Amino acid sequence: MASRRPDSFDGLGYRGRDDPLYGAAYPVRSAGAPAELQHHHWVTTPPDIPGSRNLHPGERTPLYDDPLGEHGGPAGGWEAPQSGVPPAEQLNRFAGFGIGLVSLFTENVLAHPCIVFRRQCQVNYHARCYHLTPFSVVPVMSSITKAQGVKALWKGMGSTFIVHGITLGAEGIISEFTPLPRELPHRWTCKQLAGHLLLKGLTAVVALPFYCASLIETVQVIIDDWLLILLLSWLSQLFPLPVCPQSEIVRDDSSSGLLDCIREGVARLLGVGAPHSRRLLPLGCLLLPAALHAILRYAVAASVQRAALWLHQRGRKQRADPSNPLDAYFPELAAAWAGSLVADVVLFPLETALHRLSLQGTRTIIDATDGVVAVGNGGSPLVLPVNTQYDGFSDCLHSIRRKEGRVGFYRGFGALLAQYALHGALLAAARMLLRVLLLDAKGSQA
Repeated sequence: MASRRPDSFDGLGYRGRDDPLYGAAYPVRSAGAPAELQHHHWVTTPPDIPGSRNLHPGERTPLYDDPLGEHGGPAGGWEAPQSGVPPAEQLNRFAGFGIGLVSLFTENVLAHPCIVFRRQCQVNYHARCYHLTPFSVVPVMSSITKAQGVKALWKGMGSTFIVHGITLGAEGIISEFTPLPRELPHRWTCKQLAGHLLLKGLTAVVALPFYCASLIETVQVIIDDWLLILLLSWLSQLFPLPVCPQSEIVRDDSSSGLLDCIREGVARLLGVGAPHSRRLLPLGCLLLPAALHAILRYAVAASVQRAALWLHQRGRKQRADPSNPLDAYFPELAAAWAGSLVADVVLFPLETALHRLSLQGTRTIIDATDGVVAVGNGGSPLVLPVNTQYDGFSDCLHSIRRKEGRVGFYRGFGALLAQYALHGALLAAARMLLRVLLLDAKGSQA
């Protein structure tokens, strides 16, 4: 069969023919010659479908309301975006992503040294200094950093992310297989609220063994082999306890892994693995304090957050602009910051008791929070074992109140204040920077 392809066909582009059905509504396209000289060719441009890709570079799908004009001109349907100022929507998205990233980075990474030192103060009943203000926290943290390195203040950070992931996963799975609501509607009932709080408590119970393993990784000291030998000889003279291997008493940084938290949590749950002291409390004794702490913390934080948002909206003289990132993101972030601060301050005594019960019997060695003493040829923080003997949650509360006073429940409270002060300062700096960028954008547009 003879080919019907014309001799002038080169395969480089579409060519039009003089057909009123096609040539009237859609302009003719070619790779070389002008459009008006190609009406005699037999190949036409097929109708463009919105979103299709059969367009030449620099063209767009023609609209029915657009007038036909020269290619690349204003009537051709394509205008170059204005250079210099990004669009408002793009700026808002960038601002929201940046603000959220700053908040998450500060809360989970930059504030981790304060969390480490706060937990060490809570479980260190030997310490003479309670560190109730941030001014006494900074010198001791600096001494620990000089003796052990910067990594000593960020130990256990990976395990905290694992615990967060386990908590979120357990909450999602329980809410899928039970009628417990994961989110409360705008108009909730008492039954929905009770189910939602019960879900928070069950989630804390599921994550409890992994939280205990993460707590051990966070507070235990990282030391070298030569200091370990000196430490074990010193502890054997003070405390008549059987000596454990290095991996069971301190963290060896060279052999530690990211999944050790999961392995040790499963071992704590099943009661297998490394032998512990007889004073190790079973997980059944920790279920009620863990669930109570999780439920109360969520309830207090959510209540304060909603109250702060309501007061902010009521105190505004003009209506909030959703397109303004300052009105769209910062009020909610500030309310969440205030809710977490109030919840941690109110529940600080309960958290202290929960941490002491979780570490009892695990033969964990922590940094001394009173300062630095000379060990051997150089300077190193004095390390102490956690050697508590509480019978349960109520006995822990009564013992702390009787031996250490009511202020003993707030050991390390200065580290908590330093943590939220750092978080609030970075949020304020991000808000100021965003306001400057918005003012510059409006000035350039004007």
